[in-house]
Amino acid sequence: MKSLSLITPVLALGLLPAGALAQEGSENGNEPEPSRWESNHSIVVDGETVEYRAVVGSVILRDNEENATGELFYTGYFRTNGGDPSTRPIIFAYNGGPGSASFWLHMGIMGPRRVVTPNVGQQAPPPYPLVDNGHTVLDIADVVMVDPIGTGFSRPAGDADGTDFWGMDEDAASLTQFIRRFLSENDRWNAPRYILGESYGTTRSVLLARHLQGANIDLNGIVLVSAVIDFNTLQFPPASHIGFITNLPSYAVVAEYHDKLPGGRPDDLQAFMKEVEAWALTDYAQTLLAGTTVDPAQRARVLRQMHEYTGLSMDFLERADLRVSAPEFEKELLRDEGVTVARLDARFTGPTGDLLETTPGHDAQSSAISSAYTSLFNTYVRDELGYDGDREYWPSGMARPWNWERQGGRRGPFGGSALNVGPDLAEALERNPRLEVLLINGIYDLATPYFPIVWSLEQLGLAPDLRDNITRDDFAAGHMMYVEESLLPQWRETLATFITRTSGANLVARSYQVVS
Repeated sequence: MKSLSLITPVLALGLLPAGALAQEGSENGNEPEPSRWESNHSIVVDGETVEYRAVVGSVILRDNEENATGELFYTGYFRTNGGDPSTRPIIFAYNGGPGSASFWLHMGIMGPRRVVTPNVGQQAPPPYPLVDNGHTVLDIADVVMVDPIGTGFSRPAGDADGTDFWGMDEDAASLTQFIRRFLSENDRWNAPRYILGESYGTTRSVLLARHLQGANIDLNGIVLVSAVIDFNTLQFPPASHIGFITNLPSYAVVAEYHDKLPGGRPDDLQAFMKEVEAWALTDYAQTLLAGTTVDPAQRARVLRQMHEYTGLSMDFLERADLRVSAPEFEKELLRDEGVTVARLDARFTGPTGDLLETTPGHDAQSSAISSAYTSLFNTYVRDELGYDGDREYWPSGMARPWNWERQGGRRGPFGGSALNVGPDLAEALERNPRLEVLLINGIYDLATPYFPIVWSLEQLGLAPDLRDNITRDDFAAGHMMYVEESLLPQWRETLATFITRTSGANLVARSYQVVS
């Protein structure tokens, strides 16, 4: 069913006529004004008609002297036939990068309209299909898609420049201010609050939660999609073993998918995953940690077992000294077939190009679907949501250089010791024991593989009751599991159950006992 759409004449609402004046003022160094475009729509979700207002708008960020520093744009969806909006759950969602706009999550699963792409394979050329998203959670929660400064339509303003926003704590501080001002401007201070990030957006979410707590703003929940909190697990430097150890279970899962396991496919994939995880943390880890002192017989056993688990040849593993990085695995697994597996979703493959190269030159999944997402978002925001401003939507690559320096001197992931925000997450949970975390993994993801984040969360040192605040759901897909149409019901059920459980009447039942 096609969405009913009515672009609201903003002059009748007393809003900016098109937002162009605010944009020009911001870009000329004058005082910017918030931009806003509104439209009304409806969609059927789970058999129910959901009426909603869509807003393409901006919030003006300011320094301590109230001078404008940035205009941060969002696209918000607010249900209009769902009860009191002031206490209705609200989700702030964004992608990662760092420096990626939110259109992936927006057009893949979170918004009321979505891009249709093939589950695995190259997207056909335009025109691309855009359909209603009956798996959105807009029936139970309002959704705000956030584009940090330097992405989407969001830009610095006044005397500020990108360096004021493009860094670990700088980014979290700007989004904290955005959320604070948004809650005030939209009367949502008492609404159940959630943040949802993908990829680097999960790192952002951990830091943002701590910054929000510093502003006395607690969250009901954090949703981590394709997560990384310890960048040591994604790197493969000499004499460092944790990346090799934690990535190996993903190699086994991908080899199983492509039918490259020498012993054939296991009967139970989940049991196989647990078996490889346990082996990686024991026999394999012990062998790597022993270095040149390893017993030759043990090394030979590990070499043979690694071949059985990864499908890589004994000769290759011997030359690699049992240490295979993710890019090397992507290039090597199907080299004999002349194709490379994708980093974002290893079910996708593409021509390998130079057979002598040891790492891929591009990502097959990204190449397959990026044009469709970019094209349809730009069409949708203009044709259906009524945006008629003159800014180009920056999908990614503008927020550079990124400052990996943390407050307090910690650094990463490519300078000094690698970044680890695990302690920030542990502190956030300790400060707010009612905060809950939902981890969503794609098991064929080689960009942020599933086991490194699972292992990282076990290193937080949380008390058992706080460890129970973290729940997990795995998807038989890659980094962007929502491109797999068959998995959209699983996404909706997982997210809707989490929101329902952590907001509303059940929280009243768990409230404090009053002693008279």
